[in-house]
Amino acid sequence: MTKTNALPFTVGKTDNFFDRLGDYVGDVFYDILPEKGYELRDEQIYMAFQLEQAFKNKRTIFAEAGVGTGKTFVYLLYAICYARYRRKPAIISCADETLIEQLVKKGGDIEKLEEALGLNIDVRLAKARENYVCMKKLDPIANRTDDEDILRVHDEIPDFVFDTGASMQSFERYGDRKEYPWVPNEKWEAIAWDQLQQCSTCEWRHRSGQTLNREYYRHAQDLIICSHDFYMEHIWTKDSRKREGQMPLLPEASCVVFDEGHLLEFAAQKGLTYRFNFQALSKVLTGYMGQDVREESLHLIEEILGLNDDWFDLLEESAVPVQGSERHEITLTEGLKTLAEKLHSNVQELLEQLVFDAELFTIEDYHIKIMEEYLEFFSYGLSILLQDDEGIYWLEKTDNETSLVIMPRLVEEVLRKEVFSQNIPFVFSSATLSQGEDFTYLADSLGIQSYDSFSVNSPFDYEQQMQIYNDMETDKQAKYESIYKKMVDNNGKTLVLFASAQEMKDFRNWADDKTWEFSVLYEGDREISETVKAFQLDESAVLCAYHLWEGLDVPGEALTQVIIASLPFPPKDPVFQAKRKHVENPQTEVDEPYMLLRLRQGIGRLIRTSTDHGSIHIWMTEEEKKAYFAAIQKVVPVKIV
Repeated sequence: MTKTNALPFTVGKTDNFFDRLGDYVGDVFYDILPEKGYELRDEQIYMAFQLEQAFKNKRTIFAEAGVGTGKTFVYLLYAICYARYRRKPAIISCADETLIEQLVKKGGDIEKLEEALGLNIDVRLAKARENYVCMKKLDPIANRTDDEDILRVHDEIPDFVFDTGASMQSFERYGDRKEYPWVPNEKWEAIAWDQLQQCSTCEWRHRSGQTLNREYYRHAQDLIICSHDFYMEHIWTKDSRKREGQMPLLPEASCVVFDEGHLLEFAAQKGLTYRFNFQALSKVLTGYMGQDVREESLHLIEEILGLNDDWFDLLEESAVPVQGSERHEITLTEGLKTLAEKLHSNVQELLEQLVFDAELFTIEDYHIKIMEEYLEFFSYGLSILLQDDEGIYWLEKTDNETSLVIMPRLVEEVLRKEVFSQNIPFVFSSATLSQGEDFTYLADSLGIQSYDSFSVNSPFDYEQQMQIYNDMETDKQAKYESIYKKMVDNNGKTLVLFASAQEMKDFRNWADDKTWEFSVLYEGDREISETVKAFQLDESAVLCAYHLWEGLDVPGEALTQVIIASLPFPPKDPVFQAKRKHVENPQTEVDEPYMLLRLRQGIGRLIRTSTDHGSIHIWMTEEEKKAYFAAIQKVVPVKIV
């Protein structure tokens, strides 16, 4: 069959596109896919009809469909056809990079759809900036390190990157995290883009991997796949980028699909976050002082720099560490508030002075723009901090730097205005979008006022395929011994899900003294898709992870046991503390819904096809069992033993 980029059906001058689309989709699910060996699923047919109405009427729809319903095929089919009809790409926004890889991997849903329907799908990935190597960081590190992992990355950078005389025609895409799978996460952070990089002034910018990959994905005809974080960064920066004469991160879309859409609120909060690094303001203002500026401006800059020093000193004094996190809680004392108000006032005044400096033509427009951009960002972040009850804030401390992070408490207003006011179809797809088929909680948190919704259950026979056991935690050592025994008894083939990175680290420290008859893989040791691939190919391996509650798809004998090392409650960090503070009953309105949703996702990793089988072990304390067992039993597919 010849693959095609055109619409896979004809639309005559007198035809209605959606009538022809409906006919084609019916043919696909009733005839074409069954002929190719796919089973006919009533759930897919029902979902297809619901999505057709949403696309036809440009509506937002919550499509809750259990594991095994084939929901990805349905939304991909509609997104591709609609993109070709509207001549604008569809954006598929996923919870994280792991989910993106599941869609585009060899043998994944997109490749299966291409083969079954004879389509040539133009799909391109738009990854977050942190997924690209930063030459401004890598090059100097490579000149002074003897670390073989980092030197190997430097050796694999294409020659044209270092050849400033190379023509654009010789440029090729490079620099994706996935190309350097041997680099562990902590080393990658040392050489990858981060928030402090000023890309607009960087001498590498036209030859950076990030720039070249962005230029490539912008021209996708069918699908652009990105993470929720990246989509929200696009929303948050698109106006400022236009003002600066830059292209928005993503092109205009025909429609948007949010896969694992229940996680969009967290990505929106993250995307609307302000991060103030102590050194960043000093760096920007010191650079400004080196220009030919007026004396009034110089005095103001010196005052701002002094206030910034005092402010961060006071922040560090008042910061209280959050257990198992780099985050430190801060209380906005009167002293901190007074300093922040002075800083805000002075920054506003400096922004006005910039107008005079620009009119005198003593500074290049280029430098003025950078200054304005950063100072406006700084000023707006401070304004959120100073408004009562509007912001969530904390201090992040690492070995190298201290940053103040400010995040808006509520994102629904921004989302309502910037996202869901667009007159295009929005599809939320996940097995966990509602609370008992009620979508109000999710819709309200995202600012969605009008929507369609439906729920379809998984077609799997869970009673025959799965057993769920409750394991009681008395002390950590006994729990770790029991988890070890379960892995050994199962000959590996196990996914162990931890509630946090720290919990996994504690287990790893204990497990390092044990003898293993099989491979034990840990999230973070290598690029994540490589780790998942190694787990899938080695049928006796164990995978320990804290991020893979969603998105992991390993059918067959490689995964026959899921161990949930503790109930996945939200962290006690400032974001969730703010949520708890603004509800009547934090346990039932914040902690329990989050834990149950994440638990359902974790349980969903085990049974991926009608022939899969295995067991789930859920660890909890006696106190947790009393408080949550009944609620857990209600949401899991089989009776807990």
